[in-house]
Amino acid sequence: MNTPEHSQLGKASAYIDQYDASLLFPIPRVAKRRDIGLDAVTPFFGADMWSAFELSWLNLRGKPQVALAHFTVPCESSNIIESKSLKLYLNSFNNTRFADVDAVKARLRADLSEAAWRPIPPVDQTAGGFSAPSIGVTIVLPEMFDREPVYELDGLSLDRLDVECTRYTPAPDLLRVVPDEPAVSEVLTSNLLKSNCLVTGQPDWASVQIRYSGLPIEQEGLLQYLVSYRNHNEFHEQCVERIFMDIWTRCKPAKLSVYARYTRRGGLDINPFRTSYPQAMPGNTRTARQ
Repeated sequence: MNTPEHSQLGKASAYIDQYDASLLFPIPRVAKRRDIGLDAVTPFFGADMWSAFELSWLNLRGKPQVALAHFTVPCESSNIIESKSLKLYLNSFNNTRFADVDAVKARLRADLSEAAWRPIPPVDQTAGGFSAPSIGVTIVLPEMFDREPVYELDGLSLDRLDVECTRYTPAPDLLRVVPDEPAVSEVLTSNLLKSNCLVTGQPDWASVQIRYSGLPIEQEGLLQYLVSYRNHNEFHEQCVERIFMDIWTRCKPAKLSVYARYTRRGGLDINPFRTSYPQAMPGNTRTARQ
């Protein structure tokens, strides 16, 4: 089983500019989910939405091509893909020739799907075999760059509150509902989410949106809880699932979704979304800090 300590994070890495799918390093989701009390069945579904800002390859005449890419990795997949390994993998396209953008897209989808679902083949051709969903891949060519919008997350900002913050590791006991109040449906946001890389300890900055229906969550405690991630070491996807489960178990909303947009590192940003109820995925639209 791949573990974060065996990845290329925090290590000197050779620059490989010829296509090499073996650079991808999947990490099973199961271990960290067990840490937050989850087994094979989760109370949420959703996806991890990635944006890649440093995608390039050569056409058949050797002329460089550039593009942006968006990837959608279902949270039901067996693995997350470690971000440095994805950067190294994308670098391996830089001096590799492809017939056209469709060939690049097909290669990305096949390789990322295999890594996300390993050891289960994404497509099993045997009769009655398992067929895992492929990773969503969108490539944005330069003529469409000016259609990439910048929006902030909708909702009431928790950051307006003047609260005292003294705890900087996750403190779910700060979460509580307001007693004797009617149920509400509301959307709350904060730009103050910060955690650290699980391996390197480098800071990860994010904006977060919490949408729920149920007894009103005390906003001061929720903001203090989000700030309490400030010195916490965990990958983006794992932080969002931990936030979801803490709110889900302590506040017991009827419906809940948690969506975080992390600032980019190494030309990549990761934006996990988890929801307890069917709804459309958010648009993979960057915020100003991204």
